[in-house]
Amino acid sequence: MTALVVAASLLVGLSLGVLGGGGSILTVPLLVYLAGQDTKEAIATSLFVVGMTSLAALVPHARAGRVRWKAGLLFGVFSMAGAYGGGRIATHVPGTALLVAFALMMLATAVAMLRGPRREGEPQARRPQGRLPLRRIAVEGLGVGAVTGLVGSGGGFLVVPALALLGGLPMGLAVGTSLLVIAMNSFAGLAGHLPGAHIDWRLALLVTAVAVAGSVLGGRLSGRIPPGVLRRAFGWFVVVMGVFVLVRQLGAGMGAHPAAWGALGGLGALLVAATAVRLRSKSSG
Repeated sequence: MTALVVAASLLVGLSLGVLGGGGSILTVPLLVYLAGQDTKEAIATSLFVVGMTSLAALVPHARAGRVRWKAGLLFGVFSMAGAYGGGRIATHVPGTALLVAFALMMLATAVAMLRGPRREGEPQARRPQGRLPLRRIAVEGLGVGAVTGLVGSGGGFLVVPALALLGGLPMGLAVGTSLLVIAMNSFAGLAGHLPGAHIDWRLALLVTAVAVAGSVLGGRLSGRIPPGVLRRAFGWFVVVMGVFVLVRQLGAGMGAHPAAWGALGGLGALLVAATAVRLRSKSSG
C-alpha cells in the first residue's frame, strides 16, 4: 500500500509541474482510497500537499521567466478569501456530499483538459499587462477560491484559463503563474479546514516530499513533452477516476438519494459535452 501511495504522490507532482494543475484531482482519491482517510481529512491534507508542491513547482517556472507576479498575486489575494470561506463552509457539509461534488469537479476538469486551449488561428482576448480588469478578477478569484476551499480541488484548470483571459497571458505564462495562485489558494483553504479536520502530518509530509520531487521533474520536462498529448491522456484518466468516485458513493447507499441522481445527471451532461467538443474539433480539423 505504501508503494502505491508513493507512486500516486509522484504523479501528483508531475501533473503540477508539467500542466500547472491537476494535483489535487489525484491527491484526494489517493488519500481516501489508498491511505484510508475520511473525506474531510483527505481534503485538508490535500490542500497542504498541493500548496507545498505548487511552491516547489513554481521555482523552475520562475527561473525560466514563466511567472507574472503582479497578475498572480492580484488574482491570488481574492482567491485566498474565497478559499478560506469555502474551507469554513466545508466543515459543515457531509463528507459524502463533498465527495460527490469532488467527483463532478473531476469530470469538469476532464472536459476542460480534453477541450484544450484555443487553436493558434483563433483570436484570443489579450489585455495589456498594465490594465487588469480588477472587478472581473475579484469575482472570478473569489469563485475559484471558494471551489478550491470547499472540495480541495479545481485550482489549476480554473486558474490557467482565467489568467489567460483576464490577465492576457500566453498559455505558457498562465501555467507558471497558476502555480503561485494554487499555492495561495491551498494554504488559505487549509486554514479554513483546520478547525474541523485532523491531519496525519507524518503521512502528509511523506506525500508532500514525493510530490515535490515529482514537481521538480515535471517542471524540467515542461516544454519538452507535447502538452496536448499529456493533457488528453490526463483528461481521460481523470474521467475514469471521477466515474470511480461516483460509483463508490452510489454503492455506499446513495442510490435512493436525490443528490445521487443529480450526480448521475451531471455525469451524463459532462460526458455528452466532452463528446460534442471532440466531434466538433475533428470536423473542423
